Amino acid sequence: MIAAILMDLFPTICTALGAGFVFFVGNKDTPEARRSMLGLAAGVMLAASMFSLLQPAIEQASAQGESAWLAASAGLVLGAAGLLLMEQWAGRLLAGGKGHSGRVIFAIALHNLPQGMAVGLTGALALTGDANTVAGAVALSVGIGLQNIPEGVAVAFPVRQNGASRLKAFAVGTASGLVEPVGAALGGALAGSLLGAMPWLLSLAAGTMVCVSAQELIPQAAEDGKAGIFCVVLGFAIMMALDVALG
Repeated sequence: MIAAILMDLFPTICTALGAGFVFFVGNKDTPEARRSMLGLAAGVMLAASMFSLLQPAIEQASAQGESAWLAASAGLVLGAAGLLLMEQWAGRLLAGGKGHSGRVIFAIALHNLPQGMAVGLTGALALTGDANTVAGAVALSVGIGLQNIPEGVAVAFPVRQNGASRLKAFAVGTASGLVEPVGAALGGALAGSLLGAMPWLLSLAAGTMVCVSAQELIPQAAEDGKAGIFCVVLGFAIMMALDVALG
């Protein structure tokens, strides 16, 4: 559990770092800059889903003698469907609230749980000392951490724009990332018993990330036209390069 939580410290700090940008800007963020950051986040999340989650899920399923395509594809769909259903349920509770920040906070916090579990599981498995496992755990932690920076921005800025103080906006943005250490601790504690289910858990986490990218991030980034789409591709390239370099 300790190794799992320590592995998740970087992503959690990155969420707080992103939320901290609220102290250095005016009451309103620059829409172009925010959409560019969201585009980068989407690209990073898509690449992390592919190279840090789905690819290891396929490899581990094959090593366990399971159907690799089933674990990856079914887990991906179930992860996205589960997130959409939970968001729909939460949307009824948040309906009528001021602005749309509540849904964004819920969506980001919700998909942070399986991400934290994935980081926790890989962190616990890294204790075996296998070089590939250690490199994969570091790559996953760094990748999720990088995409958590714009997530912190995406949570803190709408809260600030709704009239909250900078300190409260920062606290809410940081709190949205605290779900990850909880998931990491859970993943680390259950690492032994969940080892056989690791391919499914990784693909479930990938499904939530792809879903959030498609639903929340890419549409907003695309409002900037070519610049926003380029940021998506750039974010994907950065995360892919990181994963290949660390792998």
